[in-house]
Amino acid sequence: MSATTTAMRGQTLAFPDGFIWGAATAAYQVEGATRADGRGVSIWDTFSRRPGAIADARTGDTACDHYHRYAEDIGLMDRLGLSAYRFSIAWTRVRPDGSGPVNQAGLDFYERLVDGLLAAGIEPYPALYHWDLPQALEDRGGWTDRDTAYRFAEYAETVQARLGDRVRTWMTVNEPWVASVLGYGIGVHAPGRNSWADAFRAAHHLLLAHGLGVRVLRAGGASQITLNVNLAPVLTPGQVNDPAVALSPEDAEAVDRVDALINRQFLDPVLRGEYPARVLPIIERVAGLGHIRDGDLAEIGRPIDLLGVNYYTPCVVRSMPGTPANPAYPGTEDIEFPGAFAPTTATGWPIVPTGLSQLLLRLTRDYPGVGLLVAENGAAFDDVVSGDRVHDADRTAFLESHLRAAHAAIEAGADLRGYLVWSLLDNFEWAEGYNKRFGIVHVDFGTQRRVLKDSGLWYREVIRRNGLWKERARRPTLEEVAARAGVSRSTVSRVINGQATVSPQFRETVMHVVNELGYVPNSAARTLVTQRTDTIGLVVPGTPGGADDPAFAAVVQAAGHALEAAGKRVMLMLGGSPGSRFRVEEQAVAGHLDGVVIVATAGADPLLSALARTGVPMVALGRPAAPPAVPYVAGDDVGGARAAVDHLLAQGRRRVAMICGPVDSTAARDRLAGYREALREAGRRSVIATGDLTRASGAQAMRELLEDDPGLDAVFAAGDLMAAGALSVLHEAGRRVPDEVAVVGFDDLEAASYTVPPLTTVRMPAADQARTAVRLLLRNLDGGPASSVILPAELIVRRSA
Repeated sequence: MSATTTAMRGQTLAFPDGFIWGAATAAYQVEGATRADGRGVSIWDTFSRRPGAIADARTGDTACDHYHRYAEDIGLMDRLGLSAYRFSIAWTRVRPDGSGPVNQAGLDFYERLVDGLLAAGIEPYPALYHWDLPQALEDRGGWTDRDTAYRFAEYAETVQARLGDRVRTWMTVNEPWVASVLGYGIGVHAPGRNSWADAFRAAHHLLLAHGLGVRVLRAGGASQITLNVNLAPVLTPGQVNDPAVALSPEDAEAVDRVDALINRQFLDPVLRGEYPARVLPIIERVAGLGHIRDGDLAEIGRPIDLLGVNYYTPCVVRSMPGTPANPAYPGTEDIEFPGAFAPTTATGWPIVPTGLSQLLLRLTRDYPGVGLLVAENGAAFDDVVSGDRVHDADRTAFLESHLRAAHAAIEAGADLRGYLVWSLLDNFEWAEGYNKRFGIVHVDFGTQRRVLKDSGLWYREVIRRNGLWKERARRPTLEEVAARAGVSRSTVSRVINGQATVSPQFRETVMHVVNELGYVPNSAARTLVTQRTDTIGLVVPGTPGGADDPAFAAVVQAAGHALEAAGKRVMLMLGGSPGSRFRVEEQAVAGHLDGVVIVATAGADPLLSALARTGVPMVALGRPAAPPAVPYVAGDDVGGARAAVDHLLAQGRRRVAMICGPVDSTAARDRLAGYREALREAGRRSVIATGDLTRASGAQAMRELLEDDPGLDAVFAAGDLMAAGALSVLHEAGRRVPDEVAVVGFDDLEAASYTVPPLTTVRMPAADQARTAVRLLLRNLDGGPASSVILPAELIVRRSA
């Protein structure tokens, strides 16, 4: 099929005839039944039982129980109208120890799955490797051992011999960057190793396994073969919003170097038969080149039919002389990774749909002759479950914006053949356990009940039309609900606002239409009976996304979702300057705000006192430095710091220093107090250096501490970014972590899991505080009490301590 668009039909942005619409899962994430029917042990079975490796200490033992419920799940796919289902085959179900006897019961399961899909008119897209290497092979060296690639080829040949008469499209390896870097380089995925030499060797052997797999699949008659690669356009912060912006030579070099590491290191060997020149010196310096043998690149470069593109977010970099290499990207000295200022998903990943268009067009231009398939694209959000409905408007918006980007790329010439949403089901999300939901089908992990989310219902309509409406979907109005229900506008408003004057019959009719149309109450509906604006001010200090506030996105997102779920409008306002403070106060005095959630600043904040005088209900997020009579929600900074230091002392650490944050911040002062209390009770001396919550300041403070006391054996930093800076200096100084010096941070930012080694830290989730502040404010608006709340902190022990 040629990926050129057919003519527009009516009001639809049509995709090419025969465009593949599908969804994806992976074996360990959905199957469960890890001890059933002869399945062997995988590295994820082992890793998920390692203390601290998985959030909430969960495993994939049950997951979505897809192994037993596959027929029900095929029924869901049929309801959605999918034309393809991408799943992975568990190597350990086929060859339990990786290379020994074949387990026929495992092959029987995948045969039943394939036959069930075909009977429903759904094309099976099996992936042979999605990270669940047999533990027996890992015990012999895993992907650092060249022999593993040949064992993969044997396994691929076995599967193809059983299923090849019914499977047209095969996927070899999924995301070799993730399997090598996260699994072998920084240890946050299975098998949990921390060696960059191992990571580079693993990456090459994964590519070699792909090439050997292509050879045996093609010999067995496979008609279409693909490799799935996680790719990200590498951009500077300025390019995120303006791709055409001119780059300085320094930024251009930074972009090219990182692109070579994360994209071309995997694309060029497969599609050009060579490694990029920018990468080879880095590989040689870290791992040597002995693992790259004559003939390997010819094997790896065997022709494929499709390239699977897994896209979630761009990689944002800029030149910054003096910056140490990012732990996740060796060879990136003098490059900063600031991230993109954009709305984020529940995983904290910036949402940049235009990155998909750029990526697809770049691949078509640079690697002509191979078709493209979006093999993964999706997002985790905090879904709102209401009875038998899951209203996930954020996910629907995410998918729509990325499909529009994909359509724009096709119009510009990209050879895109299909789109597979990640994921069909909420599932075991690797190191995040069950805390992050990507599915278009909601799964209650206690009962295994499945419910199609609103995003799934929306996707079904996209598939049915083979396209998108030219105009973006809008939310139904109050008048449309009233017309469909056959009642007055005021009756709808009274039902939505819980007024008791509406009869049960009319209430049931209205609520049926509300659910059917996906209506979201707004201020127009509520003000008819409440005389409120239903607008809540969310006031944040300074510049959104500034380096002084790494939790900004989590706070805004969590508070915004909680307010929207309660039917409120959110007015986001800045309060950092006299002019902006005046505008916030002006909105409150004019009666445009029903209430305010305000993020407390360091030092005395005149806006708090000014708003208190207006009488508007208010809750502070964080304990204010000099609070008026305002309820607040804060984390237990003192208790969290004590837990961190007590843990270090319990490990036998005798000289525990602290890198303290800005002393005008109440949170930093409380963390300092907790540190001092713990040491005082243990009869130990305090040693303190100061920082400003940035990585650079943490690095400088660590240098000062080492100079003053070379024998210190533990460091507690009042923020994760400062702890990351401390880790980089300890690596530079040749100090082994944690053997010689243990390090603990505070806040549990996402980056804490990706430091080397992964950072022990105090979890103080800003999102939980934001949601609690919203609940407190809503209770106040309903006439309830509004007292301050201190949320407990949790010590997350990882390998740095």
